Amino acid sequence: MKLAVLGVGLIGGSIGLAARDRGLAEVTGWVRNPDRAEECLKVGAVDHMAATVEEACADADVVVCCASVGHLIEMGQKALEAAPEDCVVTDVGSTKQELVEALGGDRRFIGGHPLAGAETAGVANARADLYEGARWYLTPTSESEGMLLDRLQKLVKGLGATPVAIDAAEHDRAMAVVSHLPHVFANQLAAQGRPGTERLGALAPSLRDGTRVAGSNPAIWGEIFATNHEAVVAAIEESIAGLETAREVIGSADPERIEKWQAAVGEDRAALSATESDLGATHELRVLVPNQPGVLAELALALGRAGVNITDMSLDPAPDMSSGAISLWVAGEGEAEKAQDCISGLGHSVTLVESGQ
Repeated sequence: MKLAVLGVGLIGGSIGLAARDRGLAEVTGWVRNPDRAEECLKVGAVDHMAATVEEACADADVVVCCASVGHLIEMGQKALEAAPEDCVVTDVGSTKQELVEALGGDRRFIGGHPLAGAETAGVANARADLYEGARWYLTPTSESEGMLLDRLQKLVKGLGATPVAIDAAEHDRAMAVVSHLPHVFANQLAAQGRPGTERLGALAPSLRDGTRVAGSNPAIWGEIFATNHEAVVAAIEESIAGLETAREVIGSADPERIEKWQAAVGEDRAALSATESDLGATHELRVLVPNQPGVLAELALALGRAGVNITDMSLDPAPDMSSGAISLWVAGEGEAEKAQDCISGLGHSVTLVESGQ
C-alpha cells in the first residue's frame, strides 16, 4: 500500500511511524513548510517527502489529510484533485459535518477522526503506538465506495485503532457534549474562579481539575468551536437548563432533596466511568448485497447507530460484479444477533455463520 500523509506533525507523524513500523505501507509525506521535511525523515515518520500535494498524492492508495479543522476543506479538495480514481482520501479532524458536506459528494472521500493525541505537538513527539487501542471514527456517506471504505478500515485497524462508522452530524453532536462542552466549562470556571483563588491565595483541587483544559490552543479551538457551533450551542443550552435545575434544588436548602440530586448525578458519573466488559468470541455474519455505491456505508452506519462495533470485514464481489458478499465479524453472541436483526431490517439477506463453517 502507498500512503500519503499531508501534514506530518504529531498526528500525521504518528500515522506514518505506525504504518512503517508495522509494514503496512510505503509512506510519502508533505508539509507546508519545506524546512521541516528533513525532520520528518529523521524521525522515521516517512519514507519520502514530496515537494507538492500533487507529488505526494500521485500514486497513493490512501491519502490522510492532517491539518487543523479550518484548513481541511482546502487540503481535502487539493488531495481529491491530485489523487488517483481508486484512492481513498480521509482526514483526522475533530469536527465532521461541515467537511463531509463540502467533500462527501466525491465517492473517494471518507471523513475520519482518531480519538488520540498528546500534550505536546510536532513530529518530534510522534509515536508509533499513539493509536493503539484508540477509537477511530469514520463518516462514510451514501456516495462512499465500498472497496475504499474497506481499505480505510483495514488501515485503521492495522495502525492499532478500532474503526467505528458514524454519521457526520451524529458525530459532531456527540463530540459537542463529550469534548467541546468541557472546554467551554473549563474556560468559564477559570474566569469565574480567578477572583476567589486570588482571595484564598491557593488553587482548590476541584478547580484545578476542572480548569485543566482551559485556554487550550486558541487558534485550534477557535476553529473547532466555529465549525461545530450549532451542536456546541445546543449543548450549552441543555447545560443552562441543567444549571437552572441545580439552582432551584440547591436554593431549596432542603438537605434531603439536595442529597437525592447529588446521588442521581453520582450514578451518572459511575456510568461514565464504567469500563467495557469482555464481549466474548467473535462471530461472522455474511451479507448478500447488490454491487452499488453506498451499500457498505449503509451497513456500517446502521450497525454504528445500533451500537454494534465491527471488528473486521471482507468483501467478495461476484464474478459478474453485479452483486457480492460482505463478511462482517462482531464480538459476542448477543452483538451478533443484534447485528443480524439490524441488517435484516435494511432488507438484506444475512446469515450468522456457525463456527467452522
